[in-house]
Parts: sequence; structure tokens; C-alpha cells
Amino acid sequence: MANSPQAKKRARQNEARFAVNKMRRSRIRTYLRAVEEAIVSGDKDAAQAALKAAQPELMRGVTKGVYHKNTAARKMSRLAARVKAVG
Repeated sequence: MANSPQAKKRARQNEARFAVNKMRRSRIRTYLRAVEEAIVSGDKDAAQAALKAAQPELMRGVTKGVYHKNTAARKMSRLAARVKAVG
């Protein structure tokens, strides 16, 4: 349990940051899910459009500290390869 004022403030900040990061992660996952669904449906145009929409969201997650840049790059690379194979 946080006892000092500084520790109490830090705990409040961590809770707020966790909530914001949780929303960001959820938003990114939604975009990635749209790409996955387009790939499964076999619609190459929809998959490419969804991938194009997901890329900036994933990179925004990197700049905000939600994902490591190599993790985002790996996800994008794998998704791009799967979109390219559709059709």
C-alpha cells in the first residue's frame, strides 16, 4: 500500500495511464481484427484497405509506448504477407 504522498500520486498516475493504454490497445486490436476478417473472407481489396487503415494505428501505438517498435513491425510484416497471399 502506498503511504507517502508521492507514492499515492504515482499510484493514481499508473491507474490513469493503464486505462488510457488499455483503450489504445483495444483500438489497435479492433483494426487488426478487421484485417484478419478481410483475409479470412478472401476479399483482397478489403484486406488491403483494412491493412492501410491499421498501419497508422499500430505505429501510433508505438509512439505512445503501447507496443515496442519491433513488435509493431513484425505484426505489420506478417499481416502484409498474408494480405499479399490472398486471392
